[in-house]
Amino acid sequence: MTISHGLVVSSQSGFYTVETGDEHIVARLRGRLKKGRATGDIVALGDRVEVSHPGGGVEAMIESVEPRSRALVRQDPRPNGLYEQVIVANPDQALFVFACANPQPRLRMLDRFLVVAEAQQIPATVVANKVDVVGQAAAEEQFGHYAGLGYGLIYASAATGQGVEELRQLLHGKLSVLAGPSGVGKSSLMNLVEPGLDLRVGEVQQSSGKGKHTTVERRLFKLAAGGYVADTPGLKALALWDIEPEELDGYFPELRALIHHCQYRSCHHFDEPGCAVRAAVETGDLHPARYESYKLLRQGAKE
Repeated sequence: MTISHGLVVSSQSGFYTVETGDEHIVARLRGRLKKGRATGDIVALGDRVEVSHPGGGVEAMIESVEPRSRALVRQDPRPNGLYEQVIVANPDQALFVFACANPQPRLRMLDRFLVVAEAQQIPATVVANKVDVVGQAAAEEQFGHYAGLGYGLIYASAATGQGVEELRQLLHGKLSVLAGPSGVGKSSLMNLVEPGLDLRVGEVQQSSGKGKHTTVERRLFKLAAGGYVADTPGLKALALWDIEPEELDGYFPELRALIHHCQYRSCHHFDEPGCAVRAAVETGDLHPARYESYKLLRQGAKE
């Protein structure tokens, strides 16, 4: 029997492909690891695992999973799904890709992604794709305030090649996750960043203005220049997992700098007197759309 350690680079229907050096081993999860009621994914893309492979036609098994340093997670979107879905484990960074148009940018969802990244301490970059559709000025009007919050911001276009080299440099040598709604152009950008990937590209449905799912399998792609990138299926929803309502203001960088100036320590930043957050909205020092995102998330978390 051979014991190897490696990286989970794909998963589908209970089978996991583990990269161990130059070898790829398809394995299943050892039964003892599944004992008890699971509250989250035991193995996920990006996990480091120990694999036993006896050979002779006997299937390989994942014997153990190393503790995760961080993970991009969400609550299971199914009704009453009190379960932690791990989109990618142990990423060095997250790139959240949203289109400037076609489909229209869902900035509330982007703010949810950024809250998850803050909670998990994942360095985040916002990628505003399809700049060619609206023009640079309009793209900056939509997304420019994120750069002022300390997040990386790349303006990109798969049609013109804008931002592709910047993306290529950012991905070099790291385990990165690309996430965002369907139809925003994640796969198109990756086909330019890494020629030869030949990822499926879909069209936006004209009737709904929403993108179709073109990535159906979670998979890590190894980059020729070094590093891995996860091109994940487009997400329709991102319910927060294990984040309490009173923690949320700490996951908005611009609120985090203000909360100590509120009159009350338990301020919700809704209608309390002496609220430094609401005062910043009124003076224009806090972007109103971000404040609305905070309020909606806090109300949703409370419910």
